[in-house]
Amino acid sequence: MTPRSSLISSALSDYVVAHTEAPDEVMAALIAETAAMPEVNMQIGSDQAAFMTLLARSVGARRAIEIGTFTGLSALAVARALPEDGSLLCCDINAEWTAIGRRHWERAGVSDRIELRIGPAAETLAALPEQPTYDFAFVDADKTGYAGYVAALYPLMKTNALVLLDNMLRGGRVLRTAETSADDEAVIALNDGLIADNRWETVLLPIADGLTLLRKR
Repeated sequence: MTPRSSLISSALSDYVVAHTEAPDEVMAALIAETAAMPEVNMQIGSDQAAFMTLLARSVGARRAIEIGTFTGLSALAVARALPEDGSLLCCDINAEWTAIGRRHWERAGVSDRIELRIGPAAETLAALPEQPTYDFAFVDADKTGYAGYVAALYPLMKTNALVLLDNMLRGGRVLRTAETSADDEAVIALNDGLIADNRWETVLLPIADGLTLLRKR
């Protein structure tokens, strides 16, 4: 079982999953292995994975970048949407978690499309040539780092490229109706900044815990 949306009831979440493309055997095995981990809530839901595959495939993504890989479900979802000569650069700091992903990427036949770099994502991004190379990106990492990641991604993305940001509603705490954390406040500030930034076309969707889609103008 993958994490349910924090924005709708469990029953409605189950209905959404039941009416969305189901994970295949490899993806289901990755989901099951991650479900046994204490950090399972860091994994995206299977419905979000299906959405990301559909979206990346629909826009014809060829070169993608991911910040925050965990056990590799989102990377698998994106890599499957890429053509055989496509590439996905994954940035993460945890070699143990990403090793789980590597095994399942191999089983899925997409490992040759994925390059994994272990280390702080800010350093990995800073080392990349500052030219528009990527047409798809997904960010699901430390929330206080999101603003910096978006800024670093901007020169790397092609015109009309998409950047997806996860957990942008913070379980509803963006409304500040309850006590907020530093992560919550960072996301609130970023949401406000993005909607005022005309370099990006911005849509915040109530998918999972809030998924922001940015299109580089």
